[in-house]
Amino acid sequence: MEMDSLPNGSATSPGPSPGPTAAAAPSSKLSHLSESLKLEHQFLRVPFEHYKKTIRANHRVVEREMSAVINGVSEAADRDDMSSDDAVNHLSSLVSRLQGLKRKLEEGSRTEHLQAQRCRARLDHLESADVESLSDWNNTRLNRILVDYMLRMSYYDTAAKLAESRNIQDLVDIDVFQEAKKVIEALQNKEVGPALAWCAENKSRLKKSKSKFEFQLRLQEFIELVRAENNLRAITYAQKYLAPWGTTHMKELQRVFVTVAYKSTTECATYKVLFEPKQWDYLVDQFKQEFCKLYGMTLEPLLNIYLQAGLSALKTPYCYDDDCTKEDPLSQEGFRKLAQPLPYSKQHHSKLVCYITKELMDTENPPQVLPNGYVYSSKALEEMARKNDGKITCPRTECPVRTVHKSLTAGFGTNSGVRTCPGKIMVIAQPGITIGNLNIFLRRVQYASVEKYSMGLRVQFQVSMKARMMHLLI
Repeated sequence: MEMDSLPNGSATSPGPSPGPTAAAAPSSKLSHLSESLKLEHQFLRVPFEHYKKTIRANHRVVEREMSAVINGVSEAADRDDMSSDDAVNHLSSLVSRLQGLKRKLEEGSRTEHLQAQRCRARLDHLESADVESLSDWNNTRLNRILVDYMLRMSYYDTAAKLAESRNIQDLVDIDVFQEAKKVIEALQNKEVGPALAWCAENKSRLKKSKSKFEFQLRLQEFIELVRAENNLRAITYAQKYLAPWGTTHMKELQRVFVTVAYKSTTECATYKVLFEPKQWDYLVDQFKQEFCKLYGMTLEPLLNIYLQAGLSALKTPYCYDDDCTKEDPLSQEGFRKLAQPLPYSKQHHSKLVCYITKELMDTENPPQVLPNGYVYSSKALEEMARKNDGKITCPRTECPVRTVHKSLTAGFGTNSGVRTCPGKIMVIAQPGITIGNLNIFLRRVQYASVEKYSMGLRVQFQVSMKARMMHLLI
């Protein structure tokens, strides 16, 4: 559905030449494409962050192994009592270590190459977007969004099969989510080891973002020791792992340390909550937030974000009425629930969409009103009349084509037979419109900024007040 305001004009004004009109469509598509590309930040950020992480990991391996080898050589050089056989054995062990480092570097190089290839594939995908292939490009983006949703909902196998069937493995982040899967499953099984290992791998970045996730993991491990009534070990653990956090999280530490004096069955509300199983669910949520922040991902699935953006553009109070047309997406209960917290659409100009062709009605395709009050586009009625010997079949009645006359709405300008009010509402006041039809029309218009399917068309009104509209007829 088009959300841009229509230009003001008159039905009597000459239409633009075919040349500019033909050029306007690609220009509009190009504008929409440019706006779409602005939403692809995560698409490039995730593989780039993964690439940098792989480089850092390989760099740490080289530093660690080379430092060990250099120290080993220095140690052998400083020993005067080392025999030739001992020296040969010592150097052989160092050579073996270097060979192991070589294998690790080869594996790391392959991983880096795959990550670089993925970044290149995504750049190529964005560069391939143009007006001619926009439909295919949008289909690929839809598949990417669906894979992202499946991965976030833990449907890993289904996501992998969809990516493989659409040949978009380099355009989705299955391996990144597989990394998160291991940590999430461990936390759900009440194990903090994989999560602590993940924190160690990303220590510098977590520290830079002032993350408390590692601290929360340490607290939970302390609580589990207290739950097992292993207080002595819990105190030793606190001295080793929790004491360094005392300068920044003293209040939380004091609260947790008091649990040593209680059991897990305590009824004291202040400390009972620390022993509840939901603390592990809280850690899972914390990890997901830190993980998304680390890779520059959105917390919400992309599918939810795109759906909410679209639904907020379509949502009107009329959508929740019992007589809401089935063509409105918000007539479905699932979409209604998703749109419940969203604001209503704000429309500055009225728009008409033909009930038959689903095309926008404007000065090039003006609306036509039938004697029964229903309105359709000129294109639809001309096509219908051509196929039915000059007869136009309405959902409720039939009429000769000669009885049809033009009608205008706000956003298209004013003309004879159309009157306006301060609320910028246009009332169709042609001879074929009776007071009875107008009353039916008024009963259907009940809200401000409401998108309504009435009289065979979809209308969006800025203001709708029966008294003002009736005043126009006086």
